[in-house]
Amino acid sequence: MQLRYSFRIDPTPGQRIELARAFGCARVVFNDAIARRNHAHQQGLPFLTDTELSRLVITQAKQTPQRSWLGKVSAVVLQQALADACAAFRNFFASRAGTRKGPMLGPPRFRSRKDNRQAIRFTRNARFAITAAGRLRLPKIGDVVVRWSRTLPSEPSSVTVVKDAAGRYFASFVIEAAETSLPQTETETGTGAETGIDLGLTHFAVLSGGRKIDSPRFLRRAEKKLKRAQKALSRKEKGSKNRAKARTKLARRHVKVADARREFHHQLSTKLIRENQAIYVEDLAVKGLARTQLAKSVHDAGWASFIGMVEYKAKLYGRTFVKIGRFFPSSRLCSACGALAGQMPLAVRRWTCPCGVTHDRDVNAEINIRAEGRRIVAAGRKPVPEMGGKRRRKTPAETGKTPPPAPRGERGGTVDETGSHRSAA
Repeated sequence: MQLRYSFRIDPTPGQRIELARAFGCARVVFNDAIARRNHAHQQGLPFLTDTELSRLVITQAKQTPQRSWLGKVSAVVLQQALADACAAFRNFFASRAGTRKGPMLGPPRFRSRKDNRQAIRFTRNARFAITAAGRLRLPKIGDVVVRWSRTLPSEPSSVTVVKDAAGRYFASFVIEAAETSLPQTETETGTGAETGIDLGLTHFAVLSGGRKIDSPRFLRRAEKKLKRAQKALSRKEKGSKNRAKARTKLARRHVKVADARREFHHQLSTKLIRENQAIYVEDLAVKGLARTQLAKSVHDAGWASFIGMVEYKAKLYGRTFVKIGRFFPSSRLCSACGALAGQMPLAVRRWTCPCGVTHDRDVNAEINIRAEGRRIVAAGRKPVPEMGGKRRRKTPAETGKTPPPAPRGERGGTVDETGSHRSAA
């Protein structure tokens, strides 16, 4: 499987100028590609293929006075920017046609030099290299100092240079990592260690045996400093250098919170993978919870990021990972007798079942999640659909019960690049 390894880099002032030029050229190629296709669509012209776009926005553009400076950066950077634009269009068309999983996507948007994130990508064709001195050699940029925190397990297939909102530079390497199984973990009874994970806000996670992981609440703890930095930014005149400094200071406060949260997620997920043979977690509707009064606390917890880390690490190290359906009543189900309680507001943290057992809400939920995960593994079926909830019903054309649509021009109209029919009128 493919993994990303990101490292901080320290370009020199001259290299920062070259990186800024590369960011700008890649952004211009991306925007030109979007503008060309949008114009062709609005004028009713034939759809521009990827090859035609490459000829128009790169090859021919370099020969014009308005875009001659595109030749000052690596050609691979421009080709990768064009590939990103084409991929954005393909994802948009697939989303409109219903063949792409996930939420509905809108049309590609133009990039701005004021975006919080600027990035360029080098593939093996660019012949980037890691020198014997440990520096990253980039074409037309030079040897950049890298803050190595670990060694790369294999030869990288590509590297993306990123500048974030706080002005920091990173090199993100794509590595092909081989899946390796960790040693078997067993309990005192000789069975494989396993745990359910009940995520929450009072406690970040409740694990097997009633272990509770306190929620760090990184955003809440830094809220006072963030408010002070935000107020300082609002007082600065727009367009001034002092406002740019205040914006960078605020961005550094935010990235500090994000880095601390990410580090916490990595440490906890790695610990769970090493200690357990099987992990069961509830599939939470994070987007729905983020629209409630608990939105700030939900975003501060970062459940989706944490679950994603546990999932890919379980796959990498040969552990069993199961998502429980989000409609499974883990909190209201008695783990002793199986009785289902009525409505239970979040304020109720302890409840007593008619069978006489008093439950801690979170501990009881973890026991039920673990039991449901075992049942799913024993049944040998997929736990939940890929995107959670109900699957999209297939159209008649996808099931093969209807003939394919008529070719262009035989239905009294035309078919545009989105696949929708337009009448001749």
